[in-house]
Amino acid sequence: MALTRTKDMTSGNPVKLILVFALPILAGNMLQQLYSLVDSLIIGRMLGVTALTAVSASGWLDWAVLSVPMGLAQGYSIHAAQCYGGKRFADLKRSVAQSYLISAAATVFLEAASQLLLHPVLVWMNSPDETIRMTENYLRIIYAGLPIVMCVNIFSGFLHALGNSRVPLIALACSTAVNIVLDWWFVGSLGMGTNGGAYATVLAQAVSAVICFLEVLRIPELRPERADYRPDGKVIRKLVRLGFPIAFQNLIISMGGLVLQGVVNAFGFIFMAGYNAAARFQGLIEIAGTALGNAAGTFTGQNFGAGKMDRVKSGLRRSARIGFLLAVSIGLIMVIFGKQLLSLFIREEAGISDQVLAFGYDFLRIMAAGLPMLYLLFIYRTTLQGLGDTVIPMISGFVELALRIGSALLLPIIIGYWGVYLAEITAWISAGIFLIIGCYRRLKMLE
Repeated sequence: MALTRTKDMTSGNPVKLILVFALPILAGNMLQQLYSLVDSLIIGRMLGVTALTAVSASGWLDWAVLSVPMGLAQGYSIHAAQCYGGKRFADLKRSVAQSYLISAAATVFLEAASQLLLHPVLVWMNSPDETIRMTENYLRIIYAGLPIVMCVNIFSGFLHALGNSRVPLIALACSTAVNIVLDWWFVGSLGMGTNGGAYATVLAQAVSAVICFLEVLRIPELRPERADYRPDGKVIRKLVRLGFPIAFQNLIISMGGLVLQGVVNAFGFIFMAGYNAAARFQGLIEIAGTALGNAAGTFTGQNFGAGKMDRVKSGLRRSARIGFLLAVSIGLIMVIFGKQLLSLFIREEAGISDQVLAFGYDFLRIMAAGLPMLYLLFIYRTTLQGLGDTVIPMISGFVELALRIGSALLLPIIIGYWGVYLAEITAWISAGIFLIIGCYRRLKMLE
């Protein structure tokens, strides 16, 4: 049966296929970052630097929990792309059903663990008295939406695996519009403070989940039969082998981020405010790289499933070139206009605004310098995952963890707060080099 709502990437021009597939993902990522930035803009302008800092400080803790469903869903989508590329549609249905079973169990565990551990972790991170309660309340609401996040990632992941990046884009566009409207209403009109921003985010994600789910239902090959839901140990082990290393990789990366945030917090409220304001832009400047990486991973998965290794190698080479050029261009834009962009989010407050802006701009420039390696990291990581190798990317997470923590603890002793900035790109460079070497070794083994 022809899958009219999907895209076969096993034939045709690799560059065209990758770019056409990546563009809707890029647009979707931009929309996602738009509502994150609008959230920051509304909170920063309406509630002030303290509220913005409290929300920004939640970044790594937010990622630590929510990246697990993202990783699991990415593992599911790898298997789905391989099944689709190999035209094994019965296996695809069984994979979808077993993915739902694994996700249900994982969601229950994550929800309980995140709510129980949140306050002790915030204390361990040296969270300042000015922000700790605000950050905790914000994150409890975000964590309550974990089942919705799981659904969004699973449904959009299956659609991406089958070459459909259009509907996830539509879902994100609708979600973004809902989020912006609710942000203004909850934070501005109703005076709900930072909690209003959290409620708006969760409700907006629910809109995205529903739209993607309705599209999944319209694709017969993604609709399992009742028998497919019977637990299948072989398929579950396969999905866990693919998804767990990615989820674990995300988790250990976030552990390094939590340590780094603790070091940032120890430098005091003003430095923390500037650093976190700039960190809110990290998602924006890396979105082209993540979109290109996702496209390269899907391209690799389908062609590997079809046994077309020459196309896999060609797609990797061309994606890497495009990624490097994009990173250099975006980095230059951030260096030239970064200070003006940061100033949009920082309300004038006597005695601190200029200092916050200066610290934030310094960090933004350092991130721009490391961006080319970060983009290559995304591309080589997803290519390995598309080849079915999630172990090397997981180990790269340990490399990133070690360098981020080591640099965060050592460099500030030597060069002060500049060491905190350099810790981030040191982690990117080390993990990127490891992934590039690992990817070419893997391709050599598959020849």
